[in-house]
Amino acid sequence: VYELRRDLKGKMNTVPMEYFDTHSNGDVMSRAVNDMDNISNTLQQSLTQLVTSIVTFFGVLYMMLTISWQLTLVAVATVPLSLIVVGIVAPKSQRFFASQQKSLGLLNNQIEETYSGHVVVKSFNREAASIETFEKENEVLFKSSWKAQFISGLIMPLMNFIKNLGYIFVAVLGGIMVANKSMTLGNVQAFLQYTNQFSQPITQLANLMNTIQSTVASAERVFEVLDEKDMDNSPSGIEPIPNSPYKISFDHVQFGYGEGTDDLLMKDFNLDVKEGQMVAIVGPTGAGKSTLINLLERFYDVKGGSIKFNGTDTRDFSREELRSHFAMVLQDTWLFNGSIYDNIKYGNEKKEADDFVVEAAVAAHVDDFVRKLPHGYDTILNEDASNISQGQRQLITIARAFLVDPEVLILDEATSSVDTRTEVLIQKAMRKLLQGRTSFVVAHRLSTIRDADNIIVMDKGSVVETGTHDELMEKAGFYADLYNSQFSEESVS
Repeated sequence: VYELRRDLKGKMNTVPMEYFDTHSNGDVMSRAVNDMDNISNTLQQSLTQLVTSIVTFFGVLYMMLTISWQLTLVAVATVPLSLIVVGIVAPKSQRFFASQQKSLGLLNNQIEETYSGHVVVKSFNREAASIETFEKENEVLFKSSWKAQFISGLIMPLMNFIKNLGYIFVAVLGGIMVANKSMTLGNVQAFLQYTNQFSQPITQLANLMNTIQSTVASAERVFEVLDEKDMDNSPSGIEPIPNSPYKISFDHVQFGYGEGTDDLLMKDFNLDVKEGQMVAIVGPTGAGKSTLINLLERFYDVKGGSIKFNGTDTRDFSREELRSHFAMVLQDTWLFNGSIYDNIKYGNEKKEADDFVVEAAVAAHVDDFVRKLPHGYDTILNEDASNISQGQRQLITIARAFLVDPEVLILDEATSSVDTRTEVLIQKAMRKLLQGRTSFVVAHRLSTIRDADNIIVMDKGSVVETGTHDELMEKAGFYADLYNSQFSEESVS
C-alpha cells in the first residue's frame, strides 16, 4: 500500500495535462483517498484471515483423510459447488462495487464544489438546488451500494446451504458404514466435527470474496490512473540553431486539443521574439489566449512545427529545466496554507533565495502591508488566503515571480477585481517586473499594451492578426474594432 500510494503520487506528476482537464478534482481525490483506503483495509484485515483459512483447510483435509478417504471424497465434492456459487455471484457484485466507487467519486466532487463555493451558493440562494443535486447523487450511490451488498450477501447463505448438504451426505454415508461395521461411531462423530471445520474456511474464503470484490473495484480505479500514458518525453529531432537571435520562436506551429487534424486551433503559427521584447496576447473571452501559455510551458506539446527557446526546441529540454527559465503571474492567485514568507519563497526553493525574499517583497509593494500585520511575514494564510485582500494576494504572487528572477515572464493582467489604489500598486510592480525581461502578457485592458513589441490577436481559438498597436489600428480589422469598442465603453463609464 505504501508503494502503491507512492506510485500514484508519482503518476500524478507524469500524466499529461489532458488527464486533469477530463477528470474532476473530486474523482481524482476519491481514487487517491477512498479507493486507496479500501485496498489498504482489505490487505490489513483480510490477509491474516486468508492465510489462516488456507492453513485450516489443508490441515483439516489431512485429518479427514487419516480417518476415511471415502467420506473425504463426499466432503470435498461440495467444494466445486462452492466455487460455482462464488464464480456466478462474485462478478455480478463486483460490477456493482465498481459502480459504487464511481458514484462515490462523483458525490465527492459535488460536495467539494459546493463547499469550496459556499459563499456563491448562499448568495444566490442555491442551497436547496445544491441539496437536490446531492440527493440525486446520493441516491445513485445508495442504489449501487445496496445492490452490491445484497448480491454479495447471497454468498453466505448459499455457502451454508452447500455446507449443510455436505454434512447430511457425510452423516448418511457414515451411518451406513457404522451399520456395516466398516467404521466406528467415534470416527464418524470425529469426521462430522472435521466436516464442520472443513466448511468453515471455505465459508470464510467466500465471505472474503465480498470484501475482495469491493477491493478489486477500487484497485481497478487506481490502476486505471497508473496505466494512463505518461507525458511524451521523446526528443524533437530538430537541430538547434546556434547563437539564435531570438529568445523564443514559434516556427510553423500546429496545435489542437483534440486528436485529429480537423481539431487544429493553430494551423501555421509563426512568431519570433527577441530578448527583452514584450508580446501581448489579446482577444475576447474564450478566444484561446491561454493556449499559447500552455504551449510555452509545455503543459501541452505541439502537433506540428516547433517552439524554440534560445534556438533549441523546447521538447529537447526536460520540463523542469524549461520551466526554470519561466515565471507566471496569473489572474487566479494560488496561495497555499502557510506563512506569507513561505508563499513568496515558493517560487525559488534554493537556500540562497532566503536573503532576497524581503527584497522581492519590497519590489512588489508587499512589504508595505505585511509590516502592518501583527505577525508580519509569519502571518499564516488560511486555505483560500481569504484573510488578506484580493489585491494583496496578487502582489504576493508578483513578489514570488521577482524571487524567481526569470528570463521569460508570463503575465495575466489581474487588476479587474481590485480597488483603484491597489491597481496602481500592481501596475507599478508589474512594470518593474517586466523591465529587461522577455514577456508574454495576456491583456484584458488594451490600453495597457499599446507599447508592446508585438500583439497577437486571437478569436475562437485561432490567431487572426499580429503586429504592433499602430499597425493593427491601420488595418482597421478585428483588433481595431476590439480596441475602439473597449475605449468607447470606458468613456461611457
